[in-house]
Amino acid sequence: MTCVLGSVHPVLFVCYQITAGILLSGVVIRAFNRIQAPGVAVCFSVGIILVFFIINDVSVWHIVPLIIIGTIAEIIRLLTKYSWTGDVISTVIMTFSTFGFYAQIWLNRDFTYSEAIEEMPKGYADALMNYSPAWALPVILAAGVILSVLIINLTARLFKLEK
Repeated sequence: MTCVLGSVHPVLFVCYQITAGILLSGVVIRAFNRIQAPGVAVCFSVGIILVFFIINDVSVWHIVPLIIIGTIAEIIRLLTKYSWTGDVISTVIMTFSTFGFYAQIWLNRDFTYSEAIEEMPKGYADALMNYSPAWALPVILAAGVILSVLIINLTARLFKLEK
């Protein structure tokens, strides 16, 4: 769903990490809170990797971050003994699961521009580059983390999760 929003308008693609924080945090914190055992983050990562294979969109920019982020989330949960704090940190980390491909807007601009010209409607690539100045990356990352934490707390209240 997060990726689909990016096809609607370039601003939504630039704000990908914000929408990932909003859309994924509730599901991930619920799973982490319910399953106090290893493997949840890895299962999420493997699931996303399988989706990339199914839709034939596998790339190093997708797979490597998924493996790294799933592993980091698992390690944090293990080190914090599956505590609420560890689950919150791991949830925020998991919202960055597909950040590798998305980060190319800033880290590999020529590739992003050429892909956008090839795959998107006329003018999308230019708008994408205009809406993604270098200063926007830290702002978007910070907003994504903050919104993720807010969604986690909202989910905890709505579902009465144990903290």
